[in-house]
Amino acid sequence: MTETNKNLSDTYALSVFQALRRLQQSAEVHAKRLSRYGGLTPLQLLILQVLAVEKELTASQLARFVSLSPASLSGVLERLEGRGMLSRRRDEQDRRKQWLVLGDAGREALGEAPPLLPDHVLQRFASLPEWERHALLAGLLRAAELFEMPEQANGAG
Repeated sequence: MTETNKNLSDTYALSVFQALRRLQQSAEVHAKRLSRYGGLTPLQLLILQVLAVEKELTASQLARFVSLSPASLSGVLERLEGRGMLSRRRDEQDRRKQWLVLGDAGREALGEAPPLLPDHVLQRFASLPEWERHALLAGLLRAAELFEMPEQANGAG
């Protein structure tokens, strides 16, 4: 790599990292605010919202939706199930398969919960032109893909 390319690469790396750090800091502050509400973590709130939209999912399907390994998701599901926020239902055709369904307490918690994103972010996002909302979302999704390990990006692992 030539010196010019290295400098350019370093500049991009620094700028990308600084932007990610600002996003991370803002997300952490908001996560603390969210967790003060009803003791739900942002991840738990996300899981409940996904179940509200999708109606029922298997644990492996839900793990993909929320970007967690099934093993990591297991403990979160147990805590939510223990609080009556979700329930499991056996599949009638395949008794090995269990469906996750939003429980009454989960529905109630969602009705009272603050949004996953701060109001000012939602308002600013909504005020953007549609093309810019799509571009921003596409950029965030693409950035997330870039950070995946190569074996994850190819569907392995």
